[in-house]
Amino acid sequence: MTKQVKIGKINIGGGNQIAIQSMTNTPTQDIDKTVQQILDLEKAGCDIVRVAVLDKKDAKAISDIKLCIHIPLVADIHFDYLLALEAIKNGADKIRINPSNIGSEEKVLKIIDCAKSYQTSMRIGVNSGSIDKVFLKKYPDKTDALVNSLLSEVAFFEKNAFDNLVLSIKSSSVKETVEANRIISKLTSYPLHIGVTEAGVPEIGLIKNSIGIGSLLLEGIGDTLRVSLTCNPIEEVYAAKKILTACEKPIKGINFISCPTCGRCQVDMVKYASLIYEKIKNINTKMTVAVMGCAVNGPGEAQSADIGIAFGTDKALLFKNGKIVCSLPLENIVDTFVNTVFDTALSLTK
Repeated sequence: MTKQVKIGKINIGGGNQIAIQSMTNTPTQDIDKTVQQILDLEKAGCDIVRVAVLDKKDAKAISDIKLCIHIPLVADIHFDYLLALEAIKNGADKIRINPSNIGSEEKVLKIIDCAKSYQTSMRIGVNSGSIDKVFLKKYPDKTDALVNSLLSEVAFFEKNAFDNLVLSIKSSSVKETVEANRIISKLTSYPLHIGVTEAGVPEIGLIKNSIGIGSLLLEGIGDTLRVSLTCNPIEEVYAAKKILTACEKPIKGINFISCPTCGRCQVDMVKYASLIYEKIKNINTKMTVAVMGCAVNGPGEAQSADIGIAFGTDKALLFKNGKIVCSLPLENIVDTFVNTVFDTALSLTK
């Protein structure tokens, strides 16, 4: 088990629930836009949010942004150590740096001293684009270079009595990402932030992240994660929830089951499943909902579902925990079923 690290009001590592992260794509100094996006991310299920700090205006905006949001805020810093200091002083709950691009050890030490004073945690790490050239030259294998570069950074922080750390080791290669995290998880006890960097647009990125993050989660590796996608960051949060649910990790939210369409279906399953999912996907109750195309895949195969429907020719069967409750007419079936799902969610929270 990894050690526990506090980020604002959330603890990660130490057996705590895996935290979902995302990153805003608004100019941080545009406080109104940034706050609105963070509130939208909160609503979608984001636990921790990261903002880019490109200059002092961004760093100073952190204090105002924090007054309006309800989840921990992480400041993303590259190159300029002074921005890290400013972000910490303005209340960042955690800062994220790649020490290798900050510059001299003296500059990194100033960040460490400031973080100690404010009891601010730090995420340090490397990715395939920020490996120290010394390690690339010494280790021809990219995975070995990633691992040894990160271990060197950890050793430096520990030497200077700072262990309030979260580690990340990422690559745009799924294989490298998984292999590097497997190794690091055996060599350190710090919480791991997992994900596949620069994964691409959703069509490609969802597959890369699902394989990479999913592989690690199934091995018990990972304390917090971000599904990096070239899209609206809210979609990253939805994707993270789906991956966590698929890996059977504790998470509040819908586990949505629907069967593949086939010749037995007497209705437009694609339409019905999509409409129902869109209406219930934001429910934060831990529950399983099934939308099945026929009696073959109905209550039997979806008996683990808290609630579900199985479509027939002119009606649908409503079932709960594998037992048929009643039949429903197809007219207004989407709204009828969705209302029943919400009622079930409410009963499960009591």
